[in-house]
Amino acid sequence: MRALFLTHSFPREPGDAAGSFVLKLAVALRDQGIDVHVVAPSGDDLPSTDTFDGIPVERFRYAPRKYENLAYTGNMHTQVRDSWGARLALLGFLGSEFGSAVRARRNFEPDVVHAHWWFPGGLVGTWVSGLSGVPLVTTLHGTDVRLARGTAMARPLFRHVLQQSSAVTTVSRWLARETETIVSGVSASVAPMPVATDLFFPGGERDPNRLLFVGRLTAQKGIEGLIEALARMRHAASLDVVGDGPLASALAARVGALGLTDRVRWLGALPQPTLVDLYRRAAALVVPSTDEGLGLVAVEAQLCETPVVAYESGGLTDTVQHERTGLLVPPGVVDALSAALDQLLDHPDRGAELGRAGRIVALAGFAPESAARRYAGIYRSVVGSPER
Repeated sequence: MRALFLTHSFPREPGDAAGSFVLKLAVALRDQGIDVHVVAPSGDDLPSTDTFDGIPVERFRYAPRKYENLAYTGNMHTQVRDSWGARLALLGFLGSEFGSAVRARRNFEPDVVHAHWWFPGGLVGTWVSGLSGVPLVTTLHGTDVRLARGTAMARPLFRHVLQQSSAVTTVSRWLARETETIVSGVSASVAPMPVATDLFFPGGERDPNRLLFVGRLTAQKGIEGLIEALARMRHAASLDVVGDGPLASALAARVGALGLTDRVRWLGALPQPTLVDLYRRAAALVVPSTDEGLGLVAVEAQLCETPVVAYESGGLTDTVQHERTGLLVPPGVVDALSAALDQLLDHPDRGAELGRAGRIVALAGFAPESAARRYAGIYRSVVGSPER
């Protein structure tokens, strides 16, 4: 069997975190007898064709290099909303992805098209599927569902993509519920993406007073509240911040105003292999985001036996079980977050216990073999459905 992946996020180099789970799924599907070909957007100095772990990748150009910055930034929606140049680039993006997908369908002859995120890949997938009759599987990851929920103009397109898909999957139970609320009559099955269990595993010594944040520096990721919580803690804990984003300057200024400059390290975006040591060293990973589709960083931390402290919101509740694999606090309540962090640092043995339990849960739910079996079954069901 052959599957054509359409995605706007895919690793640009070995170890790149962007869309790493898409690559991991593609590799794991080989053991299920499924070959994958990937169509993804281009970026700075990227070749038009490449191979990652034996997976062929075709990258499409969609604008003059100066304006080819919609992908790999994590804020495509904001760019398109605020800039006419970005809107024109988006039109080029859709057209170029469609052209590349049509060529790939002709040359690769897939049995199924698998779009990651309903927009833009799912929308393009409906065109390819409509022309060729190849069934479309659309996976929702979180940011795309927030787009459909928060933007009235996006909802008809969202409904169209889901209704034209032979199967719709989400990476968490919360996302499935959200999807079915927005578009009635659509059934979404839960099928998480895989995590690199061969990369993330425990080892080394922990710093009992070091906390870790991994994610984009945006309001949705909640790092502003984490900085406030750090200032209110009884423990003089330090914080490693991995990621970049539009709030970087404002956050650094707030850290300075709170007198935390010596306790916060800004590490920028890092490749996944570098993250491993940070997970292993941290006393806890803090995930203060709201409406997170799943929160794969929480799973990565759990695989390293690092306890997770998070807001009880979104898909995080699929992986972080309160007082079993981590600690959950009410969303946006900074005092509750600081108290939970103090509680964890007061009892390092308890943190170690939560970390061990977290690894067991993460291995059971997010091993590449499990994800590949799940998606292989979905592909075979849509290819062999009576409608076809």
